[in-house]
Amino acid sequence: MRVEDLHHKELLELDPEGGVIRFAGRRALLLDAVAMGVLRQCLVDNFGVTAARAVLTQFGFAHGWRMAAAMREEFKWADDEEWRRAGSRIHTLEGLFLAQPGSEDPLTKTGAMLLASYEAEQHLLQFGRSDSPVCWTISGLTSGYVSHTTGKDIYVLEDRCLGQGHAACHLLGRTREEWGDERAEELAFFDSRRLAECLDVSLGNLTKALRAAEEKVQAHRQALVRVAPDVEEPLRIVAKSPEMQAIVDLARRVAQVDATVLITGESGVGKERIARLVHDESTRAAGPFIAVNCGAIAETLLESELFGHKRGAFTGAVSDRPGLFEAASHGTLLLDEIGEVSAGMQVKLLRALQEREIRRVGENKSRAVDVRVLAATNRDLADSVDGGALRRDLYYRLKVVELHVPPLRDRKDDILPLARVLLADAALRMGRKVSGLAPRAADQLVRYKWPGNVRELENAMERAVALTRSARVDLEDLPEEIRSAAAKPVPNGGTARPLSEVEKEHILAILELNGGNQTRTAEQLQIGSATLYRKLKSYGLIADRPAVRR
Repeated sequence: MRVEDLHHKELLELDPEGGVIRFAGRRALLLDAVAMGVLRQCLVDNFGVTAARAVLTQFGFAHGWRMAAAMREEFKWADDEEWRRAGSRIHTLEGLFLAQPGSEDPLTKTGAMLLASYEAEQHLLQFGRSDSPVCWTISGLTSGYVSHTTGKDIYVLEDRCLGQGHAACHLLGRTREEWGDERAEELAFFDSRRLAECLDVSLGNLTKALRAAEEKVQAHRQALVRVAPDVEEPLRIVAKSPEMQAIVDLARRVAQVDATVLITGESGVGKERIARLVHDESTRAAGPFIAVNCGAIAETLLESELFGHKRGAFTGAVSDRPGLFEAASHGTLLLDEIGEVSAGMQVKLLRALQEREIRRVGENKSRAVDVRVLAATNRDLADSVDGGALRRDLYYRLKVVELHVPPLRDRKDDILPLARVLLADAALRMGRKVSGLAPRAADQLVRYKWPGNVRELENAMERAVALTRSARVDLEDLPEEIRSAAAKPVPNGGTARPLSEVEKEHILAILELNGGNQTRTAEQLQIGSATLYRKLKSYGLIADRPAVRR
């Protein structure tokens, strides 16, 4: 058998009925190159570059060694030299790289020159240009194949790589003695002990990070229970009002189907929090959640940010770069402030949503994407359509399901529970022991109109925690605009109000006039102190009295 005679017809066996593929007599798998790139990214992200390189190098070595054994068993070679030279041809037929004709042997003085390395291509796609060689798997498998065919431990290393920006990858194979101390650090990646050490360090760091995150979550829960024991916090969304409960219920239902969702509402109402709820409750929860503010990115850069670009597409594009549609693969992409997108960009977004494929800037080929798109805006998009600022077809493509988040002033029942949650967060973040809200402060929070919605409430609670001198936030700790909010006048006509609501406002107004003195307030209202206590407790303004030990 000669190297030149190797062909797919003799090497590849397909058994569609049995679901088995064999290559050179061994069971093989067809793996997508991008999937291998994603595996590399996961290894680097979770275990670090050092451990990832050790894993892929030793995986490659095992693959090369087994392929050499298969080639020995399947074919009769004229001599061992032909058997060894077959490695480059086999790896080319596997789609791993293309060896430059006349430069296939890494054991020669000139080494092997490789073109179209799949590994360099995927590293550039996932990470961009590298400062060091990146064909870790290919170096490993070439080392494994050559070592088996020569009967010596041969280590093949790169000194030039496509992933570094060179025109080709250049590999040299030498024994450990021949390499000497020159590349000792790289040779260590072939050592299983180095792999164990890398994984131990990575797992140790991961354990520490998880422990720290667990302690942070536990501290937050304890602070929340202390400040707001009656608040349920599913996915950190406070929904006590009927209006907000309806939105949360609808968001959970639409999360189960892969439909595009348009989230509307004033600035600061929590549209991104609702988007995260849709993501976390969906089948894509294990994938990434990426939010991009379309209004904060210049029009000339938004296309590249969303769809990516090809190297050289414009000044500064020094490498191929995937966009956010690709980065959010198998997850969710939130296009915030979608009403700010230009007319030209709207056409490209519409195509991406309809065809589920994108085209990088500077490329002439389309790429399929698997991503769920959510959009959010504080504008009335129907008016934008009527005014010609938004394409009607894009509007209806986005508005498969609409979730309108009501402003905070329209969901009064959420104000105090939400304030307590935000108070607990701020107290934990600042390391202050703040136990809750004084009655006067709580009443004023309910009276205020909250034009800035939840974001304004969050800032008010952070300010209050920073300035309070006691364990409870009082009226003087709130911003001036909130302190000066007037009480609602009792209407003389119009829609009737529930008696309990009028009674509550009257009781709280008298309590404020008395500076929070409950005994004097009870006397003026001509009710018992216990009755006043029960009413204030039902309003959520005071906590349970501590049990008396006997």
